[in-house]
Amino acid sequence: MTPAARYRSAAEILDRIAAGEPAERALTGWARGARFAGSKDRAAVRDHVFDALRRWRSAAVSGGGEGGRAVILGLLRLNGIDPDTVFTGEGHAPAPLSAAERAEGNAPEGRAAWDLPDWLCDRLAASWGPEAGTIAEALRHRAPVTLRVNTLRADLAAARRMLEADGIETATNPLSPTALTVTANARRVAGSAAYRAGHVELQDAASQAVSDLVPLPAGARVLDLCAGGGGKTLALAARLGGGPVTAWDADRGRMRDLPGRAERAGAEVGLPASPEGLFDVVLTDVPCSGSGAWRRAPEAKWRLTETRLAELHRLQDGILDRATTLLRPGGTLVYATCSVLSDENDARIDTFLARHDGWRCTLRRNFLPDQAGDGFFTAHLMRE
Repeated sequence: MTPAARYRSAAEILDRIAAGEPAERALTGWARGARFAGSKDRAAVRDHVFDALRRWRSAAVSGGGEGGRAVILGLLRLNGIDPDTVFTGEGHAPAPLSAAERAEGNAPEGRAAWDLPDWLCDRLAASWGPEAGTIAEALRHRAPVTLRVNTLRADLAAARRMLEADGIETATNPLSPTALTVTANARRVAGSAAYRAGHVELQDAASQAVSDLVPLPAGARVLDLCAGGGGKTLALAARLGGGPVTAWDADRGRMRDLPGRAERAGAEVGLPASPEGLFDVVLTDVPCSGSGAWRRAPEAKWRLTETRLAELHRLQDGILDRATTLLRPGGTLVYATCSVLSDENDARIDTFLARHDGWRCTLRRNFLPDQAGDGFFTAHLMRE
């Protein structure tokens, strides 16, 4: 595929997404029908689609319309690329621009430049005041690719050497002593010897920092109550010298890869049908808007509704309430989200403390999205 043809395919995929088709399904459907597209073509088209999703609103303003073609036109303008080098009509390139398309479009201003729906602009501003614009700007750009060095298999220096042997360059990350930011050849990670041998795992640095903050007394019995794919489960197991850590999730399908990941990592992870007994630490990495990681899943910010956010609040409160029944006296209940909305963070902790007598919050920490990591929040709760 030519570079211009890749943009045309991205515009067609964006039209499918705008019509309601999930982004991953639209990309998969396109790839199945585009047998002429090589791996580099598919990667480039995917990058174009996700860049457009991150900046859909500003690109639509710049391109003068909401359709895929207009959004791609706007994205080119935002990126300082001459649209006439792409919209040539040659081969499989998009058709040349019309006079109307050349005349339409404006520089995005105000909330349009935040690339969020208006109601979410309001929520972000209410959460962060003058910092909201900086957070919104960070979410408009690609996230760093970050690895967690599995200390059960290797130390930081050994992992870096092994990655370098596969041409993968890394830099240390300030958020966690086990975090490496990939600075070159990130797409090689999954096939690298270090990854296959369990020396490194893909995990955001702020997510690692949340795990680093969890208090782990010697011999602690630990439950990851919303384990999902198990990134924090494995990080906690490594801190415990291999485990054990108990992992559970209401959607067990999300944990389907965890046994294999744990074996590769050299970690002991229990996967009971239901958590039994009491634990010294209960981690609740609750379902949330994902607003701190919208640059990784930008479609979510356009699909989220106020009704769904209210449902998430109720779910978060319910998970915290359940976690109290699984905690030993003197234990620590850890709450975490990958959200930058105070509704899901401080407000949930304040509501919990108002609802439960005899509890106190011993730690609250926000991580804002930047070049080091995603946006996260964590809080620690204990019975007095």
